Amino acid sequence: MSARKVVHIDMDAFYASVEQRDDPQLRGKPVIVAWRGKRSVVCAASYEARRFGVRSAMPAMRAERLCPDGIFVAPDFVRYRAASQAAREIFRRHTDLVEPLSLDEAYLDVSSNKTGLPTATQVAQTIRQQIRAELNLTASAGVAPNKFLAKIASDWRKPDGLFVIRPPQVDDFLKPLPIGRLPGVGNVTEARLTRLGIVTVGDLQALQQAELEQRFGRYGIRLYELARGIDEHAVVPNRPTQSISAEDTFERDVPLEQIEPMIRRLAEKTWAASLQEARIGHTVVLKLKTSDFRILTRSHTPDAPPASLAELTDIALALRERVDLGSEALFRLVGVGLGNFRDPEKQLPQPTLFDESAE
Repeated sequence: MSARKVVHIDMDAFYASVEQRDDPQLRGKPVIVAWRGKRSVVCAASYEARRFGVRSAMPAMRAERLCPDGIFVAPDFVRYRAASQAAREIFRRHTDLVEPLSLDEAYLDVSSNKTGLPTATQVAQTIRQQIRAELNLTASAGVAPNKFLAKIASDWRKPDGLFVIRPPQVDDFLKPLPIGRLPGVGNVTEARLTRLGIVTVGDLQALQQAELEQRFGRYGIRLYELARGIDEHAVVPNRPTQSISAEDTFERDVPLEQIEPMIRRLAEKTWAASLQEARIGHTVVLKLKTSDFRILTRSHTPDAPPASLAELTDIALALRERVDLGSEALFRLVGVGLGNFRDPEKQLPQPTLFDESAE
């Protein structure tokens, strides 16, 4: 087991909490951070709104149906970035090894810390106290021997909670976990594992590495390690996001003209994920995989980065029009991405570029 001490900090309902902090009239009320409109998605929801089933990345119109009394607030990313930066300054008092994942969460390696606190647990407690006292916000924290366990732990007692997984506790903690809690186990992989009778991490531990590798390729090795609490990925500070994407494999191959609803849904997911970033994506990418497994990409860098979900979706749909394989072509996968992320102050006009590559 690695000797690392990793803390994962996750700000609670971050955007909504900032809004409630800055406007006392919103406190204790169901706040939904989103633009209104047919194409808008929820950026964040307060815990009062979550009780009605409202979640991030959900279409705003659905959120309004679920929570008719919800208070919609337009996102203000200038304030969110300022609060995020203030939280990171608190993190860096304790360690220089800070790896932000988004505006509202980060990994910290506190194997040694700058404040002389004797344990990682005390570091996490102190950070949470400082966030509350200085920013008037709350954060949940997970403490564990590695990154993937720390991230699971931070969600264990949300909101405003702390959970610690010590090295001797790893195996007992993992065994009853649903297999879907492991990183990278999405719906498709989970379904494949379920068909093998694998429902919990304990079930997964019964499979040998060779069998998992045979069934799942290189990810099978990763599954074998995760099931045993092994994760040697280091906390890497100052690693900026280069791209964000969402993709989906269809149950059956479909022609190009039937892909529009999927593009719209994936654009929503990509846009919601991009709003978690301090940096801004400039290039829209459409990825397609044909029925014979040929991968095609089309990309476009507009003069100004997409400023809304509607703009991102319109560009992605326009890129679809630049795929010309004939009406008989069928597709098994589509993806929508944002790339070319840059800091806000480095936004310079870029020439229009269409990438006609096909691999």
